[in-house]
Amino acid sequence: MAEYFDANEVIVCETSSEADASDESGLSDITTTSNSEPEEGHSTATLNYRESLNRITDKPSLVPSDTGRRTTLPAPGADNSHIGIMTILYNNIGKDLSRVSMPVALNEPLSLLQRLSEELEYSELLDIANNTDDPYQRMVYVAAFSISGYAWASWRNRYKPFNPILGETYEIHREDRGFHYISEQVSHHPPISACHAESENFTFWQDQRWKNKFWGKSVEIISTGLVNVSLPKYGDHYEWNKAVTCINNVLSQQRWLEHYGEVVIRNTKSDVCTCKMTFVKSRYWSSENNKNEIQGVVLDRAGEVVHRFGGFWHEGVFCDTMATPTCIWKPNVQPDDHFRYYGFSRYARELNELNAELKDVLPPTDTRFRPDQRLLEEGKVAEADKKKDKVEEKQRERRKEMAKRGEEHIPRFFRNVLDEAGRDVWIYNGTYWKIRQDPGFSKTENLHLW
Repeated sequence: MAEYFDANEVIVCETSSEADASDESGLSDITTTSNSEPEEGHSTATLNYRESLNRITDKPSLVPSDTGRRTTLPAPGADNSHIGIMTILYNNIGKDLSRVSMPVALNEPLSLLQRLSEELEYSELLDIANNTDDPYQRMVYVAAFSISGYAWASWRNRYKPFNPILGETYEIHREDRGFHYISEQVSHHPPISACHAESENFTFWQDQRWKNKFWGKSVEIISTGLVNVSLPKYGDHYEWNKAVTCINNVLSQQRWLEHYGEVVIRNTKSDVCTCKMTFVKSRYWSSENNKNEIQGVVLDRAGEVVHRFGGFWHEGVFCDTMATPTCIWKPNVQPDDHFRYYGFSRYARELNELNAELKDVLPPTDTRFRPDQRLLEEGKVAEADKKKDKVEEKQRERRKEMAKRGEEHIPRFFRNVLDEAGRDVWIYNGTYWKIRQDPGFSKTENLHLW
């Protein structure tokens, strides 16, 4: 029963012994909860990075600003100030909390599959990397790309994404950015979301498996999958772990997110250089100006520092060891009304758009057709709550029927393999975009989730 509800993403308490006993994630030897303490002298470096970033007003975007896509949502974010998670806990004392369905007003109208696609908002950093001959500078741009995927958290602390239904898919084709992306929920117990994106400059893929630890006033979200990027011009294949994401003050309306831990980027095709980054954990006595720090180094094969860079994962990355000190990345300016619309950036607002053209070609498993999420986006919260219950109930019934027949769900577009390091991973099987070209694709797809 536990796998059909959203509650575990917010409030399930998992002890260390339980986590160890049930670990099926294939966690790599890169420790995601490793040291988040900065190097000695980091305070001076932090001040220097901030001053350097402040001198850069707006870093010009290589992506056209006029995408032809929507710039707002149909309705503002639902008010959830009246929902007390502590009350929900109190009302369910003695019950298995993983079976408690959370109110839909705690959600944002995006799923985890769409959230994963947000990591490509600054894909131009990979375009630059694939055209940078120096391997050490190339690593700096890959590192900046990995950092850019956390920027959303600075504005998205009041809502959580929808958990995808088993078999749910999401595609996005960005002509303006030169890539196409497909993702699928390949497993629900444990929950695993797999995605794959391609362009002429890079291939990006990952399968993400999340574990949550409830510490009383905070929840740690620990991702145990690796992110992968290949750059065709140089034959590079980079892989890295993700930092820990922590929701602080989870029981109150003053929630805030932070990321911390050590992230290591390795090129599996070359040992010329390695990158190590520290997402610095905030301290209670830290000022607002010192939160969200990141510092990193690019090391040669002898372990000597070639480049240093740093900044803040919500403000930008600056490298002062290049021939010309350079601002590598700054996030796009948020829309003036971002707080009114779930804290969404312009890119995030485009993800769930469903126009007439897409309706005719998307498979019914695409997230855009999920009715409870669509109702929430339209501001129909009460209807969304009822529909969410029905979607979950339908999934339970489908699982029961498959169990009776002795069947297991088989993902359509990803397959389970062992990678070169012997890790259990899900990779794209190469079929989605080929099938997608069939004019009858949206009509022949027979898996109806909703």
